Amino acid sequence: MLNALKRYEIQLLVAVGHTQAEVAQFAGVDERTVRRVLREAPVMITASVVEDVSRTVGRPSSVQPYRALVQEIVEKDPALLSVEVLRRAKVAGYRGGKTALYELIAALRPVKTEVEMRFEGLPGEFSQHDFGQIEVTYDNGHSERVHFFASRLKWSRWVEVTLVPNEVAETLIRTLADHFVAFGGVPLCAVFDRPKTVALRWKKNGEVTEWNPTFAYAALEMGFTAEVCWPHAPRQKGSVENLVGWVKGSFFKQRRFCDRPDLIDQLVQWLQEVNTERPCRATGVIPAVRREEERPRLRAPRVLPQDLALRIPVSVGPTAEVLYDGHAYSMPPEAAGFPATLYLYRDRVRIVAGRFSATHDRQTLPGAPSRLPEHRAAHLAAISGKRGKRYLKRQHLFECGEAAVRFLTELVHRSPQGWATEVDQLHELLQSVGPASMERAFRAALDVSTVSVELVARLLGRRGPQLAWPEGLA
Repeated sequence: MLNALKRYEIQLLVAVGHTQAEVAQFAGVDERTVRRVLREAPVMITASVVEDVSRTVGRPSSVQPYRALVQEIVEKDPALLSVEVLRRAKVAGYRGGKTALYELIAALRPVKTEVEMRFEGLPGEFSQHDFGQIEVTYDNGHSERVHFFASRLKWSRWVEVTLVPNEVAETLIRTLADHFVAFGGVPLCAVFDRPKTVALRWKKNGEVTEWNPTFAYAALEMGFTAEVCWPHAPRQKGSVENLVGWVKGSFFKQRRFCDRPDLIDQLVQWLQEVNTERPCRATGVIPAVRREEERPRLRAPRVLPQDLALRIPVSVGPTAEVLYDGHAYSMPPEAAGFPATLYLYRDRVRIVAGRFSATHDRQTLPGAPSRLPEHRAAHLAAISGKRGKRYLKRQHLFECGEAAVRFLTELVHRSPQGWATEVDQLHELLQSVGPASMERAFRAALDVSTVSVELVARLLGRRGPQLAWPEGLA
């Protein structure tokens, strides 16, 4: 039996001039069927006809008789769990499956739309900060995952972007300090998108209950308060756009780079354009213009980036050393076992343990220790016995570097019984010139295949006529 839409199609095709044979072919019916439909009254298409035709034949819905009951329940208590609605429907006689009823509940449950608020900050009030990363393919085919830290003043839209090696707390704090200087001052509050680098624990509503102590101390040092937003919660960020997404879309995805130095050069040019030449789309004003209006509201940093120290709790080990980031920093022997605080600067480390303190150059080579001359002498004095002192002196020499190990290996195997005297002499030189100069002298001696304390002394200008440094080592 033909439905109303098919009969209407046949009548319409004949009306526009097609033959009965053509209509039968187009409609997929027999010519006798076409002649029968033409003898019928004209079909009038209405919404009810379309609904009747589109409805498929099948079993009646098992949940429709309970639609009114479910609607009454969810209207009375919209937060009621679906499993409880299912239980009440079964008490009322429902015998169908839970999937069909859950679909009905989802269709009838009132949808709660959360009202979002977008607000504009005041001059000098807010700044936004976030890490980002993106895969960059250079023109030579080499690919690199680039990490960057972006900051923006909320009111003026002045932006700073710096490439960074990683996304740890120290990188965040030091880059943040640099960006505050570039801003021209510190705002009242710094807003962060991701709390992992600044907070350790927080409640379900996002309220921080335990800040990262290193970050918290740095915030007090620099003089700003911090707020964190939940990731993917744009309503918490005011009228500031997605900062990382904007940097990726406006810079990284729009340009091509020869190599990393070219990327850095282009980043500097792009920041110059967006800050001083191009009006901001959100405000219609060049950020540099609004920043001049905002600058009086920014406060001078309490501490400059080069003087900013991160405060890290440590302890002095039994060997009178403090281990941090894979490096050993010496302390006086009397400080062994003391709890201590390590003040981490960009270029140096200061350790305070009770009444004892020491300042070292910050070590960057993997595993490289730092031992002050006065600590070497004190450690030797604290060790009893000639044998212990000699092995400690040799250990101090080992710490000069790989060339020192090679030099001492040759020295000991050449004179298994007499190396102690030569190690004493080398240790005196170490105390005078330091490990860096000793490493260079050891390397120069090995380059001429001469394992001689006298040669090392001459290379250091400490005894006899001074020899010239081998080419490339001067």
